[in-house]
Amino acid sequence: MKRIIRSLAIAALILASFSCKEREGAADYNTIPLPQSISVTPRGCFTLDSKTAIITAEQTQELQRNARFLKEYICTSTSIKTSKSCTANSIEICINPERFEDSDSREAYLIEITTEKITITGASGAGLFQGIQTFRKSLPAKPLKRVILPCATIYNAPRFSYRGAHLDVARHFFTVDSIKRFIDILALHQINNFHWHLTDDQGWRIEIKRYPKLIEFSSKRERTVIGDNTQEYDSVPYGGYYTQEEAAEVVRYAAERYINVIPEIDMPGHTRSALAAYPELGCTGGPYTVWDRWGVTEEVLCPGKDFSLEFATNVLDEILQIFPSKLIHIGGDECPKTRWAQCPHCRHRMEEEGLKTDEKHTDCEYLQSWFINRLEEYLNSKGRDMIGWDETLEGGLAPNAIVHSWQGVNGGIAAAKSGHRAIMSPQGFLYFNACQSHDTKSEPIANAGIITLDKCYSYEPIDPSLTPEEAKFIIGVQANLWTELITTFKHAEYMELPRLAALSEIQWMSPNRKDFKEFTRRLPRLMNLYDRLGYRYATHVFDPVATITADTTRSTVSVSIYTIDDAPIYYTLNGKKPSISDSQYTGPLSISDESVLKAVAIRGGKRSRTVGDSIHFNKATGRPIRSINPTNRNYTFKGITTLVDGVHGDGNYKTGKWIAWYRNNMDVTIDLGSCESVSEVTINFCVEKGDWIFDARQIEVLASGDGKEFTSLGSLNNPPMNESDPNGVYTHTFTSNGCNARFVRVIAVPENSIPQWHPGAGYPGFIFVDEIIVK
Repeated sequence: MKRIIRSLAIAALILASFSCKEREGAADYNTIPLPQSISVTPRGCFTLDSKTAIITAEQTQELQRNARFLKEYICTSTSIKTSKSCTANSIEICINPERFEDSDSREAYLIEITTEKITITGASGAGLFQGIQTFRKSLPAKPLKRVILPCATIYNAPRFSYRGAHLDVARHFFTVDSIKRFIDILALHQINNFHWHLTDDQGWRIEIKRYPKLIEFSSKRERTVIGDNTQEYDSVPYGGYYTQEEAAEVVRYAAERYINVIPEIDMPGHTRSALAAYPELGCTGGPYTVWDRWGVTEEVLCPGKDFSLEFATNVLDEILQIFPSKLIHIGGDECPKTRWAQCPHCRHRMEEEGLKTDEKHTDCEYLQSWFINRLEEYLNSKGRDMIGWDETLEGGLAPNAIVHSWQGVNGGIAAAKSGHRAIMSPQGFLYFNACQSHDTKSEPIANAGIITLDKCYSYEPIDPSLTPEEAKFIIGVQANLWTELITTFKHAEYMELPRLAALSEIQWMSPNRKDFKEFTRRLPRLMNLYDRLGYRYATHVFDPVATITADTTRSTVSVSIYTIDDAPIYYTLNGKKPSISDSQYTGPLSISDESVLKAVAIRGGKRSRTVGDSIHFNKATGRPIRSINPTNRNYTFKGITTLVDGVHGDGNYKTGKWIAWYRNNMDVTIDLGSCESVSEVTINFCVEKGDWIFDARQIEVLASGDGKEFTSLGSLNNPPMNESDPNGVYTHTFTSNGCNARFVRVIAVPENSIPQWHPGAGYPGFIFVDEIIVK
């Protein structure tokens, strides 16, 4: 019996030992963003547990607040509650700019870990807070009794002083609690500017006491279009706004986390909601309604009326009282000038100010520049600087304005070359309302194409065309989240994460240190913290990525598949769900028959999502193809061979399966390799009228035996599209009596003047084309 008791006691000690080990975790200093320098001492560790105390070098309010944050972060991540009494086992936080004389950043920080003490030092309070963020992310995100931290010295400072993230609350409104949660997410990713888009055509979200009708009328719309500008509406009134006190509360909350809140009051365009309350602000005098659709409306402020400028400056007066930010965003984007051209007030203003059309700009563009210059002068007189979207370059840039480059990179480059500061937010890389995956059918609804995590991460803000002196004018980088289709904050979280992690490395790290594959090795630890904090995020980064292209040298279709971490990939070509017993991918596949590709990555017995696509064959599949006119550079995707790659696009033009022409005709010729009997040619077009994408106005199909002399197989003239015509895939098929031809030529003419019922009336439209099918 004694032997049994002794054996049980030993077993209990062993189990206790295992239990202790299970409740012990190790720190990992390879955080996101990765610090500039991590120097680990070969021997020695600090033990973080309930005996650890957090102390401050001085008893200041700022240090005490940061100490509370640190205590809270440690407990949230690990469940460890640090000691209230001072012990030898301590974490000290301090501010000491003298230790950072070699750095020009006030956000530089240093973390020093010895066996008995951890010291987090900032060049300022902001630097200390950034150091605390790195420290919290180095800890395991699970309940523990203790964390072992190897002795080390960690240093970091940001590459850009301006590191921003934008949230649109005009299209869909989010509560103060949600905004605070968003600020917490930004703090975690070490982002220091929150761009708050408060007004737009679809709603005015900030109280202005001088103009109470902005809350009574402008903050509400009677209904909302369903989806991405369909012809259906929900007939449900929608509204919401922040009182000035609530906005000030958000500003205080952000300031405690060293985040600057930049309000955006969009002018002179995107102001239809204001016109609904004060119709005298518009050129026609109304009546106006708060807009129930997305996109751009021609109902804008009338700069010819003195009241418009008076309104704008009075609104800014109250905004400046709420927001202490040095930077104030006035929008300035997407302002149609149709009304201005016909408005007697605007014509008088242009005559009065000597604004005339020349070889550079129209008189209406100069009028917008005049209006924006008045706003900038007003803000400058109040000690503030103006930010405007890159359309503010039209008509000449205001002297001290900051250009916010969104339509690409050219606006920022032009600003920097002319000695103006610029913030880079190119929509092709940093618009987070885009899908995160090519598998759009499995994704929440989105409206800005596809921006995968690796594409986002690949962005480099300093264009090689800039000299070192010019590059200094690129002050920062920002991602934007537009919420036309994002109705809940959980959806917003999903669109932001984990792309904010990629953004943070763009903002903090030099390009020579960035490595996407290495970044993805660090990402799971951050995702564990997302789980701990209850954040909703996307996991596509761990799915297989399949690239399907036409191999025109073999007249086949090539399939390449990869994962970010080289995990084993298994696939099938018959549509069956793949498993570990199916073929393992080892290299590119050459497909010559109808197939349904399915692929999965399996890691430690855990499956990723299954990805794949159907591959169809016809006489044109995999054949050489050439185009006389270039595709639109923003929608070139895999290039002209997209039309013969065997993969058919659905009703979503943003998947990379469609290519576009804009301001020129599609004129392509396919070489079938030898004379073939051609009885039918089909061309598919994707229509999304709200995004200026229409069916072709004219189509002609021609055939040739030698590629020189062509005979028409048929042509089609389409009338202008009606507002009631549905979006989706439009298929046009041309038949012949079985002519023999080696070359098939297809010409398609886009809509060159959008119909009057459309907000883009008079402008040219896009055509998006996918597979050309020859039978």
